[in-house]
Amino acid sequence: MTHTLADMRRDYTRDGLSEENAPLEPLSLFEQWFADALKTEQPPVEPNAMTLATVDAQGRPHCRVLLLKGLDASGFTFFTNYESAKGEQLAARPYAAMTFFWPALERQVRIEGQIERVSPVDSDAYFQVRPMGSRLGAWASPQSRVIKDRAELESLLENIQLQFADKAPHCPPHWGGYRLLPERIEFWQGRASRLHDRLNYRLQDGQWARERLAP
Repeated sequence: MTHTLADMRRDYTRDGLSEENAPLEPLSLFEQWFADALKTEQPPVEPNAMTLATVDAQGRPHCRVLLLKGLDASGFTFFTNYESAKGEQLAARPYAAMTFFWPALERQVRIEGQIERVSPVDSDAYFQVRPMGSRLGAWASPQSRVIKDRAELESLLENIQLQFADKAPHCPPHWGGYRLLPERIEFWQGRASRLHDRLNYRLQDGQWARERLAP
């Protein structure tokens, strides 16, 4: 197994990333790369899938894959259960990091910054456009808590289905959105011989500073 892993490698030759072709601020470049991913990546890859890293009160890191559900000038938005493990971690330490990886394009984006909750109005607006099964699931699942078995989860769902049998479910008070306010965004373009292009943007006094990092 170790020998097999050591032999696994891929050379990156698709594209490059130069300062001449990169804007002075990062959000427009992210939007361009995301649009490219929407056109290029094929299922089962989800272009808006990203790894979210958080840190708990003891300083231990945790990461998981989530879906980006909003992007504007203020930041990157995702939704989850506020009482989940990640919710508790963000309450204790409201900072996080995101990583997007688009293998067909040989690109990666890393984003770091402070976390804030989105407004209840915005959370409810997104909740109402989710599929009904997802809305009911948000009410039914005590996310990250230990449960006895699958039957317990299905029983919780049945109870919620009865509760909302004659009315549409509203957004639960324990569920909603977070926005990552970017302070650092790094764009990585794979290049041959592992000499990758890395352009890093850092927010300084309200302005973005751009720099190249060694691969």
